[in-house]
Amino acid sequence: MKIVILDSETVSRNDVSLDSITSLGEAEVYGYTPNSEVAGRIGDADAVICNKCLITRDVFDACPNLKYVGLFATGYNNVDTAAAKDHGAVVCNVPNYSTDAVAQHTFALILGYYNKTAEYTASVANGDWVNYKLFTYFGIPTYELAGKTLGIVGYGAIGRKTAEIARAFGMKTVTHTRSPQKVADGTPCLSLEELLAVSDIVSLHCPLTSDNTKMINERTLSLMKSSALLINTARGGLVDEQALADALNSGKIAGAGIDTLTLEPMREDCPLRGAKNCFITPHVAWAPRETRIRLLEKVAENLKAWRDGSPINVVDQ
Repeated sequence: MKIVILDSETVSRNDVSLDSITSLGEAEVYGYTPNSEVAGRIGDADAVICNKCLITRDVFDACPNLKYVGLFATGYNNVDTAAAKDHGAVVCNVPNYSTDAVAQHTFALILGYYNKTAEYTASVANGDWVNYKLFTYFGIPTYELAGKTLGIVGYGAIGRKTAEIARAFGMKTVTHTRSPQKVADGTPCLSLEELLAVSDIVSLHCPLTSDNTKMINERTLSLMKSSALLINTARGGLVDEQALADALNSGKIAGAGIDTLTLEPMREDCPLRGAKNCFITPHVAWAPRETRIRLLEKVAENLKAWRDGSPINVVDQ
């Protein structure tokens, strides 16, 4: 079996091993592959594994031997699944590997905003505490999470873990989900409009689909509290970035913690770059070392199961 890995640097910088995957066949490993070179690098391979490289209908047409697409991710919007089906190729993702990590990062963004740790650290480094007459100063306002309402959009594994952490802080939780019948922990299920209106913090944890692209837009942002915080650790395309930048800069909402953008890496002209009270991390919520080790183990399990004739974690095609 010939295997091509297109973008290994998205999961390892030589700090975690790819051996569990490369040992399953004749493997070619590329750290990074431009989309223009995807088909050429796959060539006559049986299986390709990637994270964000585009696997389009043209790629399938150019690679007649390609029968397996494995993802270093849960999301699979970079793969034309209809074309894969027509081609007779199986597409497999890795669900639930990053649940703890993404929920943790969600609260890192929330706590950074509410506790102003970066601002106070910078103040101390600037000598403000050394030069102050009292044991404390609190000119940068901070706030308690207890009693605040967290609105969770999407209530899969990550959404549920986020709610669990929120309740440990004494927060109230509400959700908007496509599957309210599956909510078994008593969290109230609201329409998106109702959730936006009552939430102090809105956190996105849903997949990106054609139905929810730019669900956070000028209209929906106008429904939020002026004191509200928006968190996005899901997919950048869920947010109209220009509308969010306008809402932040005009004070329509108070802040945003963003880990994903519509176009990645960030472009120089990204509307959120430099937006007021917008805190951006470079798509790292999923990336703790322990999480990536777990991911690579699951990717290898998926490939081995397909090779052995019993594929697992096959996405809808």
